[in-house]
Amino acid sequence: MNIHLQTNISMSQEKKQSSIAFVIGASSVGTLIEWYDFYIFGMLATIISKQFFPADAGTAALLSTLAIFAAGFIVRPFGALVFGRLGDLIGRKHTFLLTLVIMGGSTFAIGLVPGYATIGWAAPILVLILRLLQGLALGGEYGGAATYVAEHAPAGQRGFWTSWIQTTATLGLFLALGVIIFIRSSQGVEKFSAEWGGWRYPFWISLLLVGVSILIRMRMSESPMFSKLKTEGKTSVNPLKESFGHKANFKMVLLALFGAVMGQGVVWYTGQFYAQSFIETVCKVEFIQSRDLMLWAILMATPCFVLFGWLSDKIGRKWIMLFGMLASILTYRPIYKQFLALTNAKNRIEKIDLSKTVVSPKKVIIDKKDNTKIYVVQHFDTAYTDGAVFKYTKTDTLQLSASYDPSISIDSLSTKLILSQSAKPNVVIEKTMDHSTYWSLIWLVFIQIVYVTMVYGPIAAFLVEMFPTKIRYTSMSLPYHIGNGVFGGLVPFLGTLIVEFTKSSASPNGDVLAGLWYPIGVASVCFVIGLVYLTNKIDKNVMD
Repeated sequence: MNIHLQTNISMSQEKKQSSIAFVIGASSVGTLIEWYDFYIFGMLATIISKQFFPADAGTAALLSTLAIFAAGFIVRPFGALVFGRLGDLIGRKHTFLLTLVIMGGSTFAIGLVPGYATIGWAAPILVLILRLLQGLALGGEYGGAATYVAEHAPAGQRGFWTSWIQTTATLGLFLALGVIIFIRSSQGVEKFSAEWGGWRYPFWISLLLVGVSILIRMRMSESPMFSKLKTEGKTSVNPLKESFGHKANFKMVLLALFGAVMGQGVVWYTGQFYAQSFIETVCKVEFIQSRDLMLWAILMATPCFVLFGWLSDKIGRKWIMLFGMLASILTYRPIYKQFLALTNAKNRIEKIDLSKTVVSPKKVIIDKKDNTKIYVVQHFDTAYTDGAVFKYTKTDTLQLSASYDPSISIDSLSTKLILSQSAKPNVVIEKTMDHSTYWSLIWLVFIQIVYVTMVYGPIAAFLVEMFPTKIRYTSMSLPYHIGNGVFGGLVPFLGTLIVEFTKSSASPNGDVLAGLWYPIGVASVCFVIGLVYLTNKIDKNVMD
């Protein structure tokens, strides 16, 4: 009798574990793909800026591209309202199935938009519209997935199980980086960066990934807590009004935003997006290596999401999240100063290997539209004894009084023939770092992503426990997507913009570390509010 009872209990526990494992898997696959869709735009921002804006736009094109990237984040709160309301009215499952379809379709369509050279300003406008649709879809996805998993999870393990959903954002970034690196490596720079080159393939691949995820999610059942509410006729009639019209609940929404999610958002996007952008555009580490080191750092740090989610079930969510913010506030500037020191050519003068340093002959490229304008290109490859190679491509622009004769060498051009010459040659720098420096950069990024796992690992369980079941999807989605979409999503754009404001004739490069004051400032405010007003108590009953 006892053996039979124990066997039934054991089978029941195994079935429950199998059920929650499927819930995690099905929710995570879809969320991972949505993050992949959302991130490939940011990963390809430099190329996209050249394809969808005028060729001579320079920094303005990159800023415009980052603004379009940020627009997708800014509309996420509206997606949270729209789909959060649907999720609390019709259910979690069908709502985030819909968000998946919208995200996948929008991503695929971005890959189909012709470049500026073909359709002019219609190109960035179409991309902006599709980017806004992406943002709306993501605004409804996370809240649904986190709520769905949390409402399936056992009471004492909610932080652990929901932390698996948290890994999907980083794994989505990992997948995006991996796909981009693979395609670029197999095609080469020129073919990859062409108008219809390989940079479009990651957008097209999304359609296949979304199709697989839809098939998986079709097999999912509705959240048991929501099903119970629906059966009892206790679902919310007006989730928006109940979430934000009732003073007590609205107070919790504001506390979640300003005491936790706002800081979590800026730590997240600084540690991953701003770090990658800084390494590539400021430190000038070459494309593949800059993304490879991000992949290694992400791979090593991702298990920490689950670690801190599990730990939050034991000691509470508050102190783990706040410590992650405080560590970021105190160490961001030292970390980024070290990025600069490690990649600065002036710090490597004694390591120059003259026997392997190469200066190429000058090459002339005639402007396609004006054959009296020529570009004189020369490559300087500085090799170092530790294996590093810093490549400099110098381009001088010359305006001639007559069409260029290719039979005349550039050095023998008459000064009378040259009407004007660029006051400051354009110099493109691409640095391939030595093994030791490469792993030092990985370590510095890894530290930042550990901070991300501290603030992000426990956040889903924290938010679920703050709000009642019947308006949970709406209530938790809004602060999450304002904190991440607005405060966090603006980190790359505002960080770059702040640096631009520090530039002057006396300091043409400006203060490249000035952009860090934005995430440091936001995280500081959030830390103080969270320290004073957040509770560390774990709410084991989320059926209220």
